[in-house]
Amino acid sequence: MRRSAEAALRGVAILAAALVLAAAPADSPVNVPEPDGIWTGPQRGYTPATLAGATVIDINGLDALLPEGPVLLDVSLADRKPEGFPADRPWLPAHRSVPGAVWMPNAGAAPMAPAQEALFYRRVEDLTGGDKAKPIVTFCHPECWGSWNVAKRLVLKGYTRVHWFPEGIEGWQDKHETAILRADPAWSAKSAGDAQR
Repeated sequence: MRRSAEAALRGVAILAAALVLAAAPADSPVNVPEPDGIWTGPQRGYTPATLAGATVIDINGLDALLPEGPVLLDVSLADRKPEGFPADRPWLPAHRSVPGAVWMPNAGAAPMAPAQEALFYRRVEDLTGGDKAKPIVTFCHPECWGSWNVAKRLVLKGYTRVHWFPEGIEGWQDKHETAILRADPAWSAKSAGDAQR
């Protein structure tokens, strides 16, 4: 009787282990395939190690690229006021990022409204002076699909020197000081206008 109980428990343990493995995320950090186009799933999660048409760089690659004056696009989400935050206290979030970056909160969203996507492309065209060969670096935080999506959008639009920095702000601050950035005014004005409609 005792042996059959032990065998049953062992069977239950094996089944439980199999269920845990089956429930593990399909997008493991070891082999996350690139989607065919823009990623429309959750914006936080493991990302591919590659991005076809772009160059994936680490902090050393970014440091080496900086003398060329690349356009640095931070697409991190803006902090949201915590629910239940006291109304009598000021809400003063400070977004720290790579100095000199242009912060376009949530520009990596997908799907994106056509008007907002057109604004994104116009803004990048302004920032690059219309030069599709100017180096551009996209980033947000580690395990962020937003920066991957922005890089992919730029590749699909014909930009030839797109760099994706998946280590993001945290990768930068491991080696360098950050600066407080304000959201890009052209991007914020349009995004706020869309929210009010």
